[in-house]
Amino acid sequence: MSEVFQSQSKAWRDRLNALKNVPPVLRLIWQSSRAQSFGAIGTRVLNALVPFGTLWVGKLIIDSVVGTLKNHSPFPQQIWLYLALEFAFTAASAILGRASDYCDARLADQFVREVSLRIMRHAASLDLTSFEDPVFYDKLERARVQATDRIGMLHAMGSLIQQVVTLVSLSIAVIVFSPLLFLVLVVCVIPAFLGESHFAFLGYSLAYSLTPLRRELDYLRDLGTKRESAKELKVFGLGSYLQKRFDSIQGEVIDRNRKLLRKRLAVGALLGILSSAGYYGSYAYIVFRTLSGHLTVGDLTLLAGALAGCSSQIQQLFSTFTGIADQALFLSDLMQFFAVQPKIRSKEQTVPAPRPIREGFEFRKVCFKYPGSDRPVLDNLDFRMHPGERIALVGANGQGKTTFVKLLSRLYEPTSGQILLDGVDLRDYAIEDLQKEIGVIFQDFVRYDMTARENIGVGRIESIQDTERLLMAAGKSKASELIERFPDGMEQMLGRRFEGGLDLSGGEWQKFALSRAYMRDAQVVILDEPTSALDAMAEYEVFCRFAELTQGRMAILISHRFSTVRMTDRIVVLENGAIHEQGTHQQLVAQGGQYARMFELQAANYR
Repeated sequence: MSEVFQSQSKAWRDRLNALKNVPPVLRLIWQSSRAQSFGAIGTRVLNALVPFGTLWVGKLIIDSVVGTLKNHSPFPQQIWLYLALEFAFTAASAILGRASDYCDARLADQFVREVSLRIMRHAASLDLTSFEDPVFYDKLERARVQATDRIGMLHAMGSLIQQVVTLVSLSIAVIVFSPLLFLVLVVCVIPAFLGESHFAFLGYSLAYSLTPLRRELDYLRDLGTKRESAKELKVFGLGSYLQKRFDSIQGEVIDRNRKLLRKRLAVGALLGILSSAGYYGSYAYIVFRTLSGHLTVGDLTLLAGALAGCSSQIQQLFSTFTGIADQALFLSDLMQFFAVQPKIRSKEQTVPAPRPIREGFEFRKVCFKYPGSDRPVLDNLDFRMHPGERIALVGANGQGKTTFVKLLSRLYEPTSGQILLDGVDLRDYAIEDLQKEIGVIFQDFVRYDMTARENIGVGRIESIQDTERLLMAAGKSKASELIERFPDGMEQMLGRRFEGGLDLSGGEWQKFALSRAYMRDAQVVILDEPTSALDAMAEYEVFCRFAELTQGRMAILISHRFSTVRMTDRIVVLENGAIHEQGTHQQLVAQGGQYARMFELQAANYR
């Protein structure tokens, strides 16, 4: 029993603590559109006063009619004024209701845009290692959902304001007649409120725990329907396996939801009966008082309507407040996401990146470990790279080659040690300024479902309209030959996601990726397996021009193809996170070490 009590107590603490998320969201709403926020509040406050006004006019009408009939008086002329007022209240309610819906819809659009932009801006500021952490990725996924799923909270907050104003106006009539009746209504609604709140919290807990399963469902759905995976699914006959796995996981999700919904239905029905008993007990009392002659028929009408309205508004108020409190729990994910701060950031006082680079890069005792791992990817690495030097990094997979270039481009921060550029620690440069001087194309480059212009222009976004520069970059990577064949030239949509898009082969996509590196016109060019998807002829053409394209620049080339790395000034062999050997192709072959063995094995395949 004590465990249940502690669980309930913690649930309420979590719910109340989550309410601290409401003020930041209110600020977000206000900043999204002040005009629409003011309109949504104003129309609801005015509409909230309509029920009391309608009931009061109804009382006047009924009392006038009963008095006229009872006393056989002449037709009361004021009845027309009362009827006109009642019509005015009804018309006002219809207009104000539609006006608040309009403001809500406009505000929702603005809110989604504001939150989505903030999520995108914040995600862009975070460290790369954050995106490689599954726990963070779940948090990011939930935060992305909040940008659209929390729209209901806007309506709930507006409804809460309207319900409070309506309840206050109707409560005045009930409290003036009998404060006890109002107290009875409140007491009878509280159990239903607690029950709804409890199950809403359980719903949040369930949704939170199901996040990894839902991500897996999304992955399986994509895997089973995407063009990229269709070939292997057919060849290996994976369709049935994936369907069964999806069905099994979805069945678990449905089953857990169904169990919670059944409990909520049973308990909610019982507590709802208790709330109804409070209302009808109060209603019976005012009927008795009317028959006893203590109230007029108009009073009965006013109080009956006020009681019904109070009962309904109290229930809705508790329900709305519970909904907001539980929505605030979901908003915890959004606020926690915004609370994540990048560890890699520019200092307050920075120096501009050197133009030109005069001394080059130096790694001093650099170590790097991934968060949560004890195995060093790079271990006490010492390394120098001089201006204008072209270096190739080779080695087996997992030896730290890509990690090396991510550290150099400050996508990662060393666990220990220093990386210097022209004798200055990379951490002393402004990140954006430093990265403008580095052009990187990774093996897992992005295939942008955008135009050819955008696919090249993202390499230097401020020059995206400079067609001459774009064509020069495309020419260096041989992508210009493709653009010449496109029906819409530079404005051709690429990829199959959008109508009119042309799909490309892996090698063709890679040419556009290379164009981005050349478009950047950076002092340092880093190519991670830049020709892995190119055919032999295209690869040969790219590397025949490698020396020309990197003239006067520092270049780092990662490749498993020794026919390409031999044209660099120096080859560095990485093993177990350290430099195992280095030198020119001829020097390393003559040494007969690891590089020579790897080269011989690869060369044997072409004999």
